[in-house]
Amino acid sequence: MGFLNKLFGKKEKESLDQGLQKTKENFLSKITKAVAGKTSIDEEVLDSLEEALVGADVGIDTTVNIISRIEKRVARDKYMSTGELNKMLKEEIEDILIDAPESNSYDFHSELPAKPYIILVVGVNGVGKTTTIGKLAYNFKLAGKSVLLGAADTFRAAAVDQLTIWSERVDVPIVKQPMGSDPAAVAFDTAKSAVSRNSDVVLIDTAGRLHNKAHLMEELGKIKRVIQKTIPDAPHEVLLVLDGSTGQNALEQAKQFTAATDVTALAITKLDGTAKGGVVLAIANQFKIPVKFIGVGEKMEDLLVFDKHEFVDSLFDLEKIG
Repeated sequence: MGFLNKLFGKKEKESLDQGLQKTKENFLSKITKAVAGKTSIDEEVLDSLEEALVGADVGIDTTVNIISRIEKRVARDKYMSTGELNKMLKEEIEDILIDAPESNSYDFHSELPAKPYIILVVGVNGVGKTTTIGKLAYNFKLAGKSVLLGAADTFRAAAVDQLTIWSERVDVPIVKQPMGSDPAAVAFDTAKSAVSRNSDVVLIDTAGRLHNKAHLMEELGKIKRVIQKTIPDAPHEVLLVLDGSTGQNALEQAKQFTAATDVTALAITKLDGTAKGGVVLAIANQFKIPVKFIGVGEKMEDLLVFDKHEFVDSLFDLEKIG
């Protein structure tokens, strides 16, 4: 196990190990079969490995990328044993997972790059967007930050109600208007309220519709413009929430949203209930957007700040299988 920093303690590591259990069993069993009975990395091993990665929802493009990197290393070092394959795979996978830029690097405990720090949360309905906002609010509050919620998904009564329930559960204030109100008006009120309350972090929910991309672009553009009237450099983060259990469908959603708005970070939810956690690699590689948070369980503490070293470490931890 890698060195655990103070922000990624034993409890977080256990949540991660447990949450990735199904993905790990799927992923590692396929890789183990790929190298069974082999002593060196030959073409057959690489073909089986390619099949194993695609089967673990890593995606074709990302798999081809990983395999070609490994081929180059094998060709360079001439003879490599299958025993070295896991180490090589870990290094290549970790390399694919990009880090957030320094200017946008934060976790629940660190000092935020701006105050109030405005996070616009986007994603289709059903991916766990509202729950993710609630869990983010809980974790930021737990770390001593003052949090404000903005209910700008005004087209769905349930969205405002759900966010209100979370605000009560976590005991943080919420800015909302009646269903059908202009989302930008809610965002404007939220930004003004954040300044007057001296809030540390602001989480604004937005409508989760993708059937009309032009309308989505227009709406998110308007929300950004009205926030900037109060806080010129906001929003500081556009966080796209994706459901990891949907595998390749999550990739398609990422494609649609990145085309519609400037997504700066990803939160990938529901990884605990799926064997498709390899999609984290596919999304990170294809869109070159950092994964900021991952959901690995039902509990409020089960939304973790993503740490690529610990993620890959857990993915390859054979001891934790069974």
